[in-house]
Amino acid sequence: MAEFANFREFYPYYLSEHANRTCRRLHFIGSCAVLAIVALAALRGEARWLLLAPVAGYGFAWIGHFAYEKNRPATFRHPLWSLAGDWVMFWQILRGKVSI
Repeated sequence: MAEFANFREFYPYYLSEHANRTCRRLHFIGSCAVLAIVALAALRGEARWLLLAPVAGYGFAWIGHFAYEKNRPATFRHPLWSLAGDWVMFWQILRGKVSI
């Protein structure tokens, strides 16, 4: 298992674990679903909706890894950096820096 001193070292590894386009697309869909769930919870004033956020986010991502990428999600080894990596990748997809 690779060890990383900081997020800057980790992120290229994170991207390499998301080489499959369908996996990246599923990550993006899951992140959009998380944002929609958070917005819904805020608009309705019902925090219970937030319980769905990790299910949606990880559900789409893990389908991408197990069915398309054929690897084990980095979340299992580096949970916080993987969460940060997912949002950095999401932002880079929006900006056209990472293709889907």
